[in-house]
Amino acid sequence: MPVDDSNNRESDSNNPRHIAIIMDGNGRWAQKRFMPRAIGHQAGVKAVRKIIEYCVNHKIEVLTLFAFSSENWRRPAAEVSLLMALFMATLQREINKLDRNNIRLRFIGDRTEFSDKLQHKMAEGEAQTQNNTAMTLVIAANYGGHWDICQAFQRIAGKMAAGELQNQVISDELISQHLSTAGLPAPDLFIRSGGEQRVSNFMLWQLAYAEMYFTTTLWPDFDQNSLEDAIKSFKSRQRRFGHTSEQVLNKAVTL
Repeated sequence: MPVDDSNNRESDSNNPRHIAIIMDGNGRWAQKRFMPRAIGHQAGVKAVRKIIEYCVNHKIEVLTLFAFSSENWRRPAAEVSLLMALFMATLQREINKLDRNNIRLRFIGDRTEFSDKLQHKMAEGEAQTQNNTAMTLVIAANYGGHWDICQAFQRIAGKMAAGELQNQVISDELISQHLSTAGLPAPDLFIRSGGEQRVSNFMLWQLAYAEMYFTTTLWPDFDQNSLEDAIKSFKSRQRRFGHTSEQVLNKAVTL
C-alpha cells in the first residue's frame, strides 16, 4: 500500500473530513465470475488498499470501513470462519504498512465475540499506530448501530450510579462522548457499494447529517475513480444542517 505522505498531497477544504463506507458486493462479485465467495472477499481487501491510499493522499481525516456487522454472524459458518481467518491475516500483513504510512488504526464494535488471538492483534495494531497523524482508519468489526447507542447509555448509567456524573443532563454531546466513535468527527459522506440503498444498522447516531451516496458498483470494483465520483457528488450538495439556503449562501451561519 504505497502512500505519498509528502507535503504535496492534495489539500481541499471542501473534501469531507470523515468518509464512512459499507463495502458491499464481495460475494456477488465472485459469483458473477463463477468463483467461490472467498475470492470475492480477498478481492475486496485489494480494493480497501486503493481507497486508503486515495484518502491519505487527499488528506481525508477519517475513513471508517464496515468490515463485519453484528448481524454477519448469521451467515453460513464456513463463510464466517473464512472471514475471521482473512481478518487475522490482513491485520498481520497490513499493520506495519499502516504504521509506516503514518496511519492510525482504530476498531469499533463488540470485540468479545472474537477469539483471544484476534482481540490481541486488534489491540496490538491500535497501540502500535496510536500516535500516527496522517489519517485515522476506523474498522467497524462486530459493530451495530443499536449496540453502539445501547453501550453508550450503559456507560452513562454506570457512571451515574458510581457518582461520576451527578445531575447530568442527557444531551447529544454527552451521548456522543460515550459512543465508540468518541473523539472523531461525525461522517460527512456515507457510501454504500453493491446496489443496496439502506444503512443496515451502521453508525445510526453518527450518520444523522451525512450525505448519502449509493452505487451499484460491487466493492472489489470500487476504485479511486469511484471514490472521486462520490466526493464530487458530495461537493455538489448544499449542506444546510437545518438552516435555509439563503443563510448558508450569505454565510450567516457556521456549518
